[in-house]
Amino acid sequence: MFERLKEDIQCVFDRDPAARSTAEVILTSPGLHAILVHRLAHRLWCANWKLVARLIAHLSRWLTGVEIHPGAQIGRRFVIDHGMGIVIGETSEVGDDCTLYHGVTLGGTTWEKVKRHPTLGDNVVVGAGAKILGPIEVGSDSRIGSNSVVVKDVPPGATVVGIPGHVVLPKRAPEAELGFDAYAQPRQAGDPVAHAVDCILKHIRTTDRQTADLVRRLSQAGIDVDEFDVGELEIASLEEDSESAPADS
Repeated sequence: MFERLKEDIQCVFDRDPAARSTAEVILTSPGLHAILVHRLAHRLWCANWKLVARLIAHLSRWLTGVEIHPGAQIGRRFVIDHGMGIVIGETSEVGDDCTLYHGVTLGGTTWEKVKRHPTLGDNVVVGAGAKILGPIEVGSDSRIGSNSVVVKDVPPGATVVGIPGHVVLPKRAPEAELGFDAYAQPRQAGDPVAHAVDCILKHIRTTDRQTADLVRRLSQAGIDVDEFDVGELEIASLEEDSESAPADS
């Protein structure tokens, strides 16, 4: 019991740079409080003391802002950072070394009394506000970006962002150092929208070169081709416009 408590406290230090002392973590970490109370509630739930378990879980929700159904299965070294607004449903399963930020929902998509909540593998990080819905599987070492809505299985080691969630980084090499990505925002991941626009611009430039070459060859063969002035795409001006645009407050 005490070894498990020491383990829970240590993993908070490992993943929260704001943690300064053991006393501070024990006294002021609502995520840690929610996990400790859930372990008691889950034991009572499994022992068929379901009403008592629900009452304890309800009290924990009132005190910490974290709602974990006592039927949920939570692994070891589980960290809830900030915690407010987290909802973990009855048939959810969370592996070891997982991290959830505030506003995360592991929700069900049916009213039938079946497995209806997600299963998270080991070492999964779920960013703030993300929703993982239905009896889907999120593979080990995955990252779910903030505010994403995930409704399909996620392969191990992938990074998912967007609504609906889509993979922006493929599976990582097993020997790669995974480290810890705060808010499930990997440092090496760029803006997916900017990446898509860049791919479109490259495609346009390639198409322009091929069209110009085709017109030249037709002219050499004595075939007249009407030319249209479509102007030139000034990339520099687009960048200047983007930089001068007012930032969202």
